[in-house]
Amino acid sequence: MAVPGASAEEHERHSDGFVHLCNPNIAAMKEDILYHFSLSTRTHDLPAMFGDVKFVCVGGSPSRMKSFIQYVAVELGLGRPGEDYPNICSGTDRYAMFKVGPVLSVSHGMGIPSIAIMLHELLKLLFHARCSGVTVIRIGTSGGIGLEPGSVVITRQAVDACFRPEFEQLVLGKRVTRSTDLDARLVGELAQCAADLNEFPTVVGNTMCTLDFYEGQGRLDGALCCYTEQDKQEYLRAAHEAGVRNIEMESSVFAAMCSACGLPAAVVCVTLLNRLQGDQIGSPHEVLAEYQQRPQRLVGCFIKKRLAGA
Repeated sequence: MAVPGASAEEHERHSDGFVHLCNPNIAAMKEDILYHFSLSTRTHDLPAMFGDVKFVCVGGSPSRMKSFIQYVAVELGLGRPGEDYPNICSGTDRYAMFKVGPVLSVSHGMGIPSIAIMLHELLKLLFHARCSGVTVIRIGTSGGIGLEPGSVVITRQAVDACFRPEFEQLVLGKRVTRSTDLDARLVGELAQCAADLNEFPTVVGNTMCTLDFYEGQGRLDGALCCYTEQDKQEYLRAAHEAGVRNIEMESSVFAAMCSACGLPAAVVCVTLLNRLQGDQIGSPHEVLAEYQQRPQRLVGCFIKKRLAGA
């Protein structure tokens, strides 16, 4: 069953700037327990806690998202270098969440199942908090295709392992397909910020989202492998010809869920290696640490520019 792009009625409903859930059951619930965040509508005043949020940035690890909120706090003049920020989700070890001013930073773990669970609860949190005008950006790492390590990719379109711009999921035993469209205006703004910074190579291209780090991405170094180096190279070159510039494991469901709920979304990932030249990440730790700061700097520039009304 295909779920096409939003209808005219949905576009009108989403144009008010608020988050709109695609689930009529939520309205009938007396309490909504956001279990994996250790938050709920009964025990927490979500509008007071999160009503001013305008930017949500998500990424894999708690430590990376904590470092991001520390960086943004300094950039926006809302904090001092090294200042600590409490984990709002300290009641659970599933995800971590940090906030400073209008910026929310949330970890999502690794892979589609982990980020999907987080997004269900994040979208409900923004809905219950009555947030409006929210932009959501995934910042992360990836494997590049034909790019030097350290290059930043702003995703034009998230595609699956067959290079299709869609996310497919089994729901009640039936295949449900959703569009993975991302916000073109947001892509343009981020690209302009990258040009303004002029600190590292940045490209706009498609991002392939896979279900696995090893076989799903054509690696030869996993515990299982049923293909050759030639097979791998032919596949990766076909991906490059289809406009794919990097590979990761979260973008398709991220794009699909944000789009369905009317949120402009973007994906900004740094490449840790060029997959045409190998499978293992061999750069020194300090080099990888600097690479991982590049999407943070780009998104920080974007947030600062947006808040300044530029």
